[in-house]
Amino acid sequence: MTEFVTGKLKKILKENKVSVGTWITINNTDVTEALSRIGFDWLVFDTEHAPLTIETVQRLIQPLNGSNVSPIIRVPWNDPVMIKLALDVGPEGILVPWVNNKEQAINAVRACRYPPEGIRGWGPRRAAVYGLDPTYWKRAKDDVALIAQIETREALDNVVDILSTDGIDAFFIGPYDLSVSLGFPLDFECETFKSAIDTVLEAGRKTGKPGGIYTSGGQDAVKYLKKGFKMITLTSDISLLLKGARLSLDLIRSA
Repeated sequence: MTEFVTGKLKKILKENKVSVGTWITINNTDVTEALSRIGFDWLVFDTEHAPLTIETVQRLIQPLNGSNVSPIIRVPWNDPVMIKLALDVGPEGILVPWVNNKEQAINAVRACRYPPEGIRGWGPRRAAVYGLDPTYWKRAKDDVALIAQIETREALDNVVDILSTDGIDAFFIGPYDLSVSLGFPLDFECETFKSAIDTVLEAGRKTGKPGGIYTSGGQDAVKYLKKGFKMITLTSDISLLLKGARLSLDLIRSA
């Protein structure tokens, strides 16, 4: 019997290892299957901003079987129903946006765990190999990583409390929303934004929680890797497609 949830991602986070992934926004299994064969450690399936439903995400995750890539689902909101639906299709990680304080962090943890520690309802379906894996309920807590997204001024003010919450395995900075919240939209070189990044990284070091960040590409990724981030998002599927096309077009037109 094959287990879909292996705990591979959570093990990487616990060991504080560097991992690299990209954002999935295109509703096509060819995209996820191809990207899962080139060396990424994980893929984030975005149901917050991309036009992906839980039904389509399950279909997009299935081509990862047989690869070494861990699926992560970013849920639309810190809502127990949305988190429950995402967990039931068998990801190795849940990314929760807009976690702004300790209470919201606790709520996210409770949504991910079965009673008595949480409020998750029973019905794991694909996560439990369609009922073929009776051990799922025992190992779900230890196998599925919970990542809190830090993307507001309020979250910045409460970041130590958020990351010290038992059950939060890592943090992820949303640079676009964070820059907007700080009053410097998309200005990632301003001192206010850089200081905010340092504050979150320091909170991660203090609480022993590794962190990730979305980057615009290779050079940006290396910069944040050197700063101490462990989960590096190498832009998104659509951006990789456009950058590759533009590079080829520019070479042709300059010939």
